[in-house]
Amino acid sequence: MIDVLYFAWLRERIGAPKERIETDAATVADLVEELKARSEAHALAFSDISAVRVAVDQDLTEFTASLTGVREVAFFPPMTGG
Repeated sequence: MIDVLYFAWLRERIGAPKERIETDAATVADLVEELKARSEAHALAFSDISAVRVAVDQDLTEFTASLTGVREVAFFPPMTGG
């Protein structure tokens, strides 16, 4: 089981701050494909993956990152600020 967290407009589009899911996804990209198939809201939220960042177990990473042994995946828009 993996906790999937959504922040900002991703949370608004999906309609939930988090989900606990069982997945066979090997990478974050595989997980995104599974999520997109869950509902139209998920598909919309992940329609432009270039506008999404990801953290695995609270470490920023790429969509090619492995999910082996991972407990949490968080999706959020790019951060700005100074």
